[in-house]
Amino acid sequence: MQTAFNTMEVVKVGERVDMDVAGATYATWHPEHLLTGYSWDALSVGCLLRDGGPPASVLVLGLGGGTVARQLRHFLPNVRIVGIEIDQGVVDLARRHLHLDETVEVHVADAYEWLANATETFDAVIDDLFLTGATDVVRSRVPEGDTLALVRRRVAPGGVVVANLITDVGDHNTVRRKTRSAFRDAFTEARVVKPPRGLNEILVGGDAVKSGKVLKQYTTGLVDEDQRFLSSIVVSPL
Repeated sequence: MQTAFNTMEVVKVGERVDMDVAGATYATWHPEHLLTGYSWDALSVGCLLRDGGPPASVLVLGLGGGTVARQLRHFLPNVRIVGIEIDQGVVDLARRHLHLDETVEVHVADAYEWLANATETFDAVIDDLFLTGATDVVRSRVPEGDTLALVRRRVAPGGVVVANLITDVGDHNTVRRKTRSAFRDAFTEARVVKPPRGLNEILVGGDAVKSGKVLKQYTTGLVDEDQRFLSSIVVSPL
């Protein structure tokens, strides 16, 4: 399917449904399994590390097909989720094929323009903003300086910023190095969340950030494989 911004493909592998673009999987859904072992799990976990307790509200910048939103809804049934996604076609596909929760408040907009005009704040803000390149996904802006400040303005007192980084070589490594430095400078405390699969790490920054010990309380209701994925996530100081 050709959308305004992407050439998307919805692929069914057994019972799992993937949303693919440019060799990358934007989102995935399975009727029995919540977790994947990949970056979505670590982004969701990053929100759970908020020192003041589970967030009551989460802003997802780069909603994609809503895999993180679905995980957060499981862990935090009453959480308010606001998703910003530039591509209406992606949202439509997610609603049709990946069970994107109708309770997710979706704004179809450029995330940085939306941030510049927004006034409300959230307990956790996820920065998962990537553009589709010719053969890979790329960051349009490095989460540092004015860009990171723009994201931080939408964080409520005691909240956290959760940012997805790719750990591969080349430009990805440059973005990772700059973002790590920016988080060290911007936040009193920052942690790295590593999923067991894939080439991603997630940074979590705030006034205070909990350790991975808090994750034990979220195993209830997970099937065995999902419990293994959750227990395999590594949380360490930045």
